[in-house]
Amino acid sequence: MASTNTGGATKKLLIIDTDPGIDDAMAIFAAFNSPEVDVIGLTTLFGNVKTSLATENALRLRELAGREDVPVIEGSSSTFAGVPNKRVADFVHGQDGFGNTHQPRPKGSKEEAMSAAEFIQQKVSQHPGRITILALASLTNVALALSLDETIGSKWAELVYLGGAFFRNGNVNPAAEANTLGDPEAADYVFGLGTNIKVVGMDVTVGCQLTAAEMEALDNGSTSGRFLHSISRFYQDFYRKHHGINGVCLHDPTAFVAVIAPDLFKWAEGCVRVSTDGITRGMTVMDAGLCNWAEANAWSGRPRVQVALGVDETQVVQLIKGRMCK
Repeated sequence: MASTNTGGATKKLLIIDTDPGIDDAMAIFAAFNSPEVDVIGLTTLFGNVKTSLATENALRLRELAGREDVPVIEGSSSTFAGVPNKRVADFVHGQDGFGNTHQPRPKGSKEEAMSAAEFIQQKVSQHPGRITILALASLTNVALALSLDETIGSKWAELVYLGGAFFRNGNVNPAAEANTLGDPEAADYVFGLGTNIKVVGMDVTVGCQLTAAEMEALDNGSTSGRFLHSISRFYQDFYRKHHGINGVCLHDPTAFVAVIAPDLFKWAEGCVRVSTDGITRGMTVMDAGLCNWAEANAWSGRPRVQVALGVDETQVVQLIKGRMCK
């Protein structure tokens, strides 16, 4: 793969691991429209929809963006522990993941030669220090890739993960955010092995919003704008009914902004564990470094993770608006 340049700077080679999803669509269009990155693959997973439908939706987004050159590789239908996935967020994104708009079937097809985990492992190994992974779903595919070759956790340029809720409630229950609850064993495994990990969770994404008026303005004549305007009505109804917001939260595209403009965030660093049992299953807990522990504990000796705890909401939202509807 030839390196590409923009303004003299080498583009980031980006793999997007995704479960599209309305805000996934926003993030993917923004990535395709961003000169800082070269999207080299879309890998799919369960979450907002089942894995097979996530693959179909990724193919549809690729087609709408005119990027049929980007491979779509299907990921796991089971968690890292091998449990078949059953939960989907159809009450947020609609049964089809696109606000029940009944999109036409995509013309393209997925890659059959390998799994998402194999694709991630191979690309990181082939391009050490060059691959950025933007994980917009649970960390199942990334964990499976690490289980194939643990060394890739020190070979990727960075892993930017949309997930977690550190100093606020989650969005599934008071303890847990949806992506982390979807496969907490995978998240805990990845946080224990990988380096150069950034976590962008509920602490910052909730404050990055588009108003209802701004959502209406998405229908700006562009293909992506018309599409996002169409699929987002269901999404807006969810936020109005359950959160009292006259607009939507930009969870996934905010995580993408952390790839291209990390300076818009305030980062804290520490070892992170994920609860895998009981009523706190899926809860993310960071050792914030406020104490020199007298004894070793479950956080001791693990890699330090960067967690976004602050964000310039205005600049992030403006950047997203400028990128996703070209």
